[in-house]
Amino acid sequence: MRASPMISIIVAAHDLQGHLEDCLRSILTQTFRHVEVIVVLDPSAQSPTDLVNTYAQRDERVSVVRLDDAVSIGRIRNAGAEQAAGDYLLFLDSDHIIWGETLQVMADRLRAADHPDILLFDHTRLHRGRSWPGAAKGLLAQQVRQPFTPIDQPELFGAPAYAWDRLVRRELWIRQALAFPDGLYEEIPVVHRAMLGADRIAVLKWECVQIRRRHTQHPAGSPGGTHFDVFDRYEESFSLLEERSGLDAVAPFLFTRMIRHYLFLLNLSGCLSRTQRPRFFQCASEHYRRFVPDHYEHPDGREGIKFQLVASGTYGAFEAAKVPNLARSIVARRR
Repeated sequence: MRASPMISIIVAAHDLQGHLEDCLRSILTQTFRHVEVIVVLDPSAQSPTDLVNTYAQRDERVSVVRLDDAVSIGRIRNAGAEQAAGDYLLFLDSDHIIWGETLQVMADRLRAADHPDILLFDHTRLHRGRSWPGAAKGLLAQQVRQPFTPIDQPELFGAPAYAWDRLVRRELWIRQALAFPDGLYEEIPVVHRAMLGADRIAVLKWECVQIRRRHTQHPAGSPGGTHFDVFDRYEESFSLLEERSGLDAVAPFLFTRMIRHYLFLLNLSGCLSRTQRPRFFQCASEHYRRFVPDHYEHPDGREGIKFQLVASGTYGAFEAAKVPNLARSIVARRR
């Protein structure tokens, strides 16, 4: 069996909630030692320079990348990846925690799978004292133990595209010239390009990372970014399918993920202003008509109705469909 791989962990030090020390401690106290931690600092007030310097002086595995300007989370992660020397890259944020033996379990799985291009794993979300499983938990549970290609398991493109629930082989990162774009939802095209470029993907059925915030979007945000960036991201992902033949099986899963994402943002309180919502809906509807695969079958039940409303392009009908739900919630509160 080959030697344990070295894992490069890139940590964006933007620390709005004061969790960075917990994150670093959770990494550095692991029994697995063949790791480097690259902490990326920008000059914002939310980047705790003194804390990072202390850890860098205390542990030789910690190095610091210092940026001259406050930039997007995409550029922060890119700067860390450029300095990485490990076999695999893991992107974490300041409010991520990895548990006890996680890195050793990852390394063991990488060796057992003969060093795949990507290792997918599960996560949990902690918010207000409650823990929820990751959205991909069910999909990962169904996967076989042997490594596979993206064509073998196209349903994985129906899972949310996160940078921190997978290890990416640095060789693949370089070969595919991967880099996070500026703006919001920067993970989407990078994750999809990496998945489509991988020759071998393996799964670790283990809850490796816990995220401690309500939503997945990084709190550092992106200067100049808007929620409308999400449309450019999925356009890029669908263009990847057009660049390669034999990916027809991927399209329905990626399409379902895209529409679910748009519906999530339309229903997320405080995400879009009242004036932005009609335009966002029309963009979502236009994408529905452009990218819907031939013979596509939308989900069943209430979710399927929402899909049909997006397909119709009628914003008034979409808004009106929420009124009965609102009425039921009002009655429930009065009981």
